[in-house]
Amino acid sequence: MTIKGKAASVTFENVVKQFGEVTAVNDVSYRVEPGTLVTLLGPSGCGKTTMLRLIAGLEMATAGRILIGDHDVTHLPATDRDVCMVFQSYALFPHMSVIENVAYGLTVSGVKKDEAMAGAEDGLDLVGLKGYGSRLPSELSGGQQQRVAVARALVLEPQVLLFDEPLSNLDAKLRRRVREEIRDIQQSLGLTSVYVTHDQQEALAVSDRIIVMNEAVIAQEGSPHELYESPADLFVADFIGDASVVEAEITAVNDGTATVRYGEAEIALRNRGYPPGPVHLAIRPEAVTLSEQTTEGAVKGEVLKSTYLGDHMEYSVGTELGELFVVDPDVGAPIAAGADVWFTLSDIGVVTIGMEDGEG
Repeated sequence: MTIKGKAASVTFENVVKQFGEVTAVNDVSYRVEPGTLVTLLGPSGCGKTTMLRLIAGLEMATAGRILIGDHDVTHLPATDRDVCMVFQSYALFPHMSVIENVAYGLTVSGVKKDEAMAGAEDGLDLVGLKGYGSRLPSELSGGQQQRVAVARALVLEPQVLLFDEPLSNLDAKLRRRVREEIRDIQQSLGLTSVYVTHDQQEALAVSDRIIVMNEAVIAQEGSPHELYESPADLFVADFIGDASVVEAEITAVNDGTATVRYGEAEIALRNRGYPPGPVHLAIRPEAVTLSEQTTEGAVKGEVLKSTYLGDHMEYSVGTELGELFVVDPDVGAPIAAGADVWFTLSDIGVVTIGMEDGEG
């Protein structure tokens, strides 16, 4: 396959999409570099799926420009864009064999039948389904059907490959395996891919960059590490990683370090440019250490809920600062609901967010 040479950039320039009086995408600009996987992440109704459909040509922009490579495709129909989409529902033809499904796009494009079948065999081999060509889709598992859908898109060697929540119909264990397979294929072929999901763990696992959407605009764009460690506002902090948000105060700033007081305790954190004064503190669940014994510098709380999840415990802890969500890998000594606890914070997974940087 020669996809690596065809991978193209995707550029949005001040794109707007309106459905009547509803603005689904509001003056959005971004660029997907060739050969990278960018995820559009956000809650239902934020505009991420509309943006994917705008790239595919299944929706037309109300304003702005969309480019694939150097070509303006803003007003081109889907049939004239060199893109393929892998749908949430797989969209396989149930009466066709697996290899006929994979070859379908090639045959309708005018490729000779024997060449189309050879290309389909290559596609199945690429996704680990060599020898499955004679089966019907109904004879495959959900994960295998999703890989057939990926193979059907890959054989067309598109400039851009689009994924519309491709794992949402799979169980948790299979979701993890298939997302790893999609990422491996994307990297090995150098595909330009745009991936839509509402699952933040999925986005962190597969992406070179993530674009977090909120209410039709981009809330923040960056690498998975940047978004997790340095959220721009409370919306991103909560959506990427389930942060608990409490009020705190920066009492001093010195050489890039901020001293932050929360309750009766203090913590030294990387200074994010905020002056001394009130701030929000976004606390990741894994940044909280609980103890049933009081220690110096700890803040008291009460376990409101204790949940065993096999490889970790989840706690809801009521404190004078508000309720904290805590993830603890220690399942050998769970703390019961109603118990008094004292908590301390790690400087990893805790960030300051200005009072003006509210819900994004």
